Amino acid sequence: MLDIFVAMDWAEIGLAGVDTLLMLGGALLFTLLLGLPLGVLLFLLDRGQLLAAPRAYALLSLVVNVLRSLPFVILLIVLIPFTLLVAGTSLGVAGAIPPLVVGAVPFFARLVEGALRGVDRGIVEAGQAMGAKTWQIVWQALLPEARPAIVSAATVTAITLVGYTAMSGVIGGGGLGDLAIRFGYQRFQTEVMVVTVVLLLLLVQLLQMLGDWLVHRFTRR
Repeated sequence: MLDIFVAMDWAEIGLAGVDTLLMLGGALLFTLLLGLPLGVLLFLLDRGQLLAAPRAYALLSLVVNVLRSLPFVILLIVLIPFTLLVAGTSLGVAGAIPPLVVGAVPFFARLVEGALRGVDRGIVEAGQAMGAKTWQIVWQALLPEARPAIVSAATVTAITLVGYTAMSGVIGGGGLGDLAIRFGYQRFQTEVMVVTVVLLLLLVQLLQMLGDWLVHRFTRR
């Protein structure tokens, strides 16, 4: 049994692991940059909030819900023309990042919206009473108060992206998912499947531990 694992191409597994980390890092960066303002906007446009606009909220909410409801495997295929336009290829790390971002941004935005809803309404009212502008209330009151919840949301999103990177192997997205499909499934190399699953589990555990540590750190402040 040990001979099987010794004979495995660990260099290829290592490269696949690096590709997974690159996909995760790139997709998470753009997801945070796009999803955070989208979540804030959703919160502000809702009824009773600072920029209340029910119709605009309903339209934006509909778009977010549609993107969230699409299974990621289908989204990968549907977005191939968009991916080709943005990245120039639908394969490898570069080809996987655009659909990963499109799939994760609505998910993260909803979590951010929920995090902001958990902030005490009195903080917003205090800011308004002092004459603070909307952006000041958001930047100096809402986001700092919701920071632990937003970090927790980012952790959940990162873990979700790990699963998405594995699924991107269906269309040749590279990484551990692609390795598991090509060798573990198509060539019946069970040992490759076992190793990739273990590595993905370890990555998820590390992300969760890091997220928990950050949440506790921000909560103590």
